[in-house]
Amino acid sequence: MKERGEGTLDLVLGLALLAGMVFALYMAFLVAPRERTMGDLQRIFYFHVPAGITGLTAFAVNFVACLGYLARKDRWWDALALAAAEVGVVLLTIVLVTGPIWAKKAWFVWWAWTPRLTSSLVLWMLYVAYLLVRNYIPDPERRAQVSAVFGLVAFVDAPIVWFSIRWWRDIHPAPMLETGGLSPLMWPALLACWVAFQLLLIYLIRRRMFLETARDDVEELVRRAELAS
Repeated sequence: MKERGEGTLDLVLGLALLAGMVFALYMAFLVAPRERTMGDLQRIFYFHVPAGITGLTAFAVNFVACLGYLARKDRWWDALALAAAEVGVVLLTIVLVTGPIWAKKAWFVWWAWTPRLTSSLVLWMLYVAYLLVRNYIPDPERRAQVSAVFGLVAFVDAPIVWFSIRWWRDIHPAPMLETGGLSPLMWPALLACWVAFQLLLIYLIRRRMFLETARDDVEELVRRAELAS
């Protein structure tokens, strides 16, 4: 009964994600106006910004899950931490790819070592290292323990990424909520894309946790079989 309920929830989430992505693409490419200076290239903004915010959300989930594992020693928390970190790395990769495309048009360079860009790259490298550390530790309990501590340390950079353009002088655009730099028709497109990315985050974390839990179950069966033999 529980499995049926989980399957129904995944189906509903999948359909909501599909609808959200289609609507986000419609808003970003057909409803949002063409920006005067950047032209159609500015539409990267509708995916770059939501991917960045959602990536930081994923790392926040990883942080909470790492705390949960250290407090409870429950492998469910470890699976959540892993899933959130993997999805966060994918989303931040999108940010680091789309950002230079925008920068080349706006700043005439592919990359500038600004506080926001540098701290974002460091954050990406930290969580890639987090995933590599997990792969190099074969023992499940030790892997979960070490990676939980690593995840807590890695998250220290996340607030730096978020507040960097407030703490230091940066050529990176200021938050649109503070500057009011978006036209009225751009806001709905940005919101639609943000919702779509949040749905993507939830869906991918759930599916990745399912796979990790299944892998843990298989490993446990193999260990029991080896002990029995």
